Amino acid sequence: MNKVYPDAKSALDGILKDGMMIMSGGFGLCGIAEELSDAIRDSGVKGLTVVSNNAGVDGIGLSRLLETRQIKKMISSYVGENKLFAQQFLAGELELEFNPQGTLAERIRAGGAGIPAFYTKTGVGTLIAEGKEVKEFDGEKYLMERGLFADLAIVHAWKGDTAGNLIYRKTARNFNPTMATAAKITVAEVEHLVPAGELNPDHIHTPGIFVKRIVEVGTAKKRIEFRNTRPRTSA
Repeated sequence: MNKVYPDAKSALDGILKDGMMIMSGGFGLCGIAEELSDAIRDSGVKGLTVVSNNAGVDGIGLSRLLETRQIKKMISSYVGENKLFAQQFLAGELELEFNPQGTLAERIRAGGAGIPAFYTKTGVGTLIAEGKEVKEFDGEKYLMERGLFADLAIVHAWKGDTAGNLIYRKTARNFNPTMATAAKITVAEVEHLVPAGELNPDHIHTPGIFVKRIVEVGTAKKRIEFRNTRPRTSA
């Protein structure tokens, strides 16, 4: 089975449809599947529910899908770096399901493990608990959260092989590995693609069985969300 595609557009061909749920890996701007995200934008698919820790920043990543009004709902943890997101949400143009960051990570992990729901103390007695089941265990209250399982997951890896095995680097491992397991179809973009068998099995983070399609995108520009500087004191 050939999993390698020549570009992001062809890697998503026949998969995208209106109203689908998409998981988008990465943390901030680190490890985001930027080429695949842009290909989704160019496809014109709309009414999307997107699961992502962040929503990119203005003009980068998922924010480009917000610009074209293709996202109907975000399931996220932190979106504070995106002014367009805030504008659309406050105007009632975008639905938002907020999650504590650990809860979001566990909802994704649970979905990938086939666990439909779990209980957590996080969020009990807060707005997060509204409309959700609360149950008592050993005298403590816990909130039930549902696992997440998407139609499509797009992930970015540092290195992959033609069998779909993936290796991530540093902060890119925060959400990409779990999202790769939690969707009907996972499409990966990699900076470096090597022949099957060339990766050290002990270094692989996502086994190829989870990855249906893969595209090599080269080494992308390492973007910074915001830059803080201070004057350097003279010697």
